[in-house]
Amino acid sequence: DMAEKIQQLESLVIRSLRRFRDRYFPDKVVEADLAVGDSGKEEQQYGFLDTLPVDVQFLIMTFLSPADLCHLGATSRYWRAMVRDPLLWRYFLLRDMPHWPSIDHSLDDREEGNEGIKLKFDYMSEYLKGCPFSRQQWLPTRPAYEVVTSFFQSLVPSSEPRYAMFGPGMEQLDVSLVTRLMHAPDILPVSGTPHRQINGIGSGISYMFNNQHKFNILTLYSTNRAERERARVQQESISNKLFTFEGNDDSGDPVCVPAPQVQQVCQVVDGFIYVANADTMTHHTQWFLTDQCRTSAVGSCTRSMCRTPCVDMAKRLGLPHLPNPWMVQDTVAESLSGLLDGISWLLRCSGVKLY
Repeated sequence: DMAEKIQQLESLVIRSLRRFRDRYFPDKVVEADLAVGDSGKEEQQYGFLDTLPVDVQFLIMTFLSPADLCHLGATSRYWRAMVRDPLLWRYFLLRDMPHWPSIDHSLDDREEGNEGIKLKFDYMSEYLKGCPFSRQQWLPTRPAYEVVTSFFQSLVPSSEPRYAMFGPGMEQLDVSLVTRLMHAPDILPVSGTPHRQINGIGSGISYMFNNQHKFNILTLYSTNRAERERARVQQESISNKLFTFEGNDDSGDPVCVPAPQVQQVCQVVDGFIYVANADTMTHHTQWFLTDQCRTSAVGSCTRSMCRTPCVDMAKRLGLPHLPNPWMVQDTVAESLSGLLDGISWLLRCSGVKLY
């Protein structure tokens, strides 16, 4: 049970912090241990937080954001050492990861091994890299000269990034994600349907991000609309025409390869948007994602009420094993909440400069 594991780790963190303070900062005793005659001297020499019991210090740190913790570590040698405790950040990872609205390839998929490896692992760096709120703070700001440069670049026509979108989340939900995209001008305005064709399959729909960057989404369905609607109403499985089943591997998992028309798409698109149903995700959908992607892959989880954590979705889809960049973004089909974060990540991976 994850709650029990977090509670056990909490006790380990407190013991680790206490051992560290007793060994390297023995003069920072708790307030209750001070002699009456020495209390005034100690309070003048150390701050109030320094003299609190370790378990109280840990409780205070659990209420701080990652940025606040880093600011606390910059106040003194003592706090710099305390906030860098590896078990502390391992605790934060286990506690916070299930609630993150997105996760990407920057998070190391290190298995829980022996305790020696755990302590040597930089969980603080791992947390700051993986936390979506920390990632936003690291995004580059727009230099002044970029304004002039972007103006001249806007005069030169450039090819728009193209992405293929597919997955069970497009066909199993009562709310059509494609329909919502086409009728959400306040989120992603439709800039038109291009006339060019992608190997006879279709050109998809072009959208405008931030009223500046145009990109194209090609929608791939497992079968025709009538069969999809009948399967959704009757809650039956349908034969997926995007992939060809070739048997099972040694572990019994299905081995599938993209159909010829999908392989053609793989050669021309810049990335994939795999729409997973985060309410009813099962193991059989893991084989939908392949490493055929040319540059990047993104898993977009649609949900209504409850949700599968993004970190669990990434593991079920086997994304950490992909050689290309990937991201799982939590998205609500009804409101499209979280969609723009996933699109901006895709555009950045395609070389589009966003500020």
